[in-house]
Amino acid sequence: MLKKIWERLKADYTPKSIEVLRKGYSLSLFKRDCISGLTVSIVSLPLAMALAIASGLTPAQGLYTAIVAGFVIALMGGSRFQIGGPTGAFAIVVLE
Repeated sequence: MLKKIWERLKADYTPKSIEVLRKGYSLSLFKRDCISGLTVSIVSLPLAMALAIASGLTPAQGLYTAIVAGFVIALMGGSRFQIGGPTGAFAIVVLE
């Protein structure tokens, strides 16, 4: 019984990136994903700097946070198609 529960939990909480790699991932998909990631990063880095300033931090801290958070979201995300980045709602929470 515990083995069934463990298998179910493992299946439910496996990151999508692992599942996609198991099913097969072509070089053409990788190239398209890299271009998409570059586009999202170009948009999110200036926003991360602006939100860091609004939160009372330095722009460099906003850049570091956006880069690290981007990797964490990409590795641990629960969806194959997702965009993660900074949002303005947290600037007020962090400032307080």
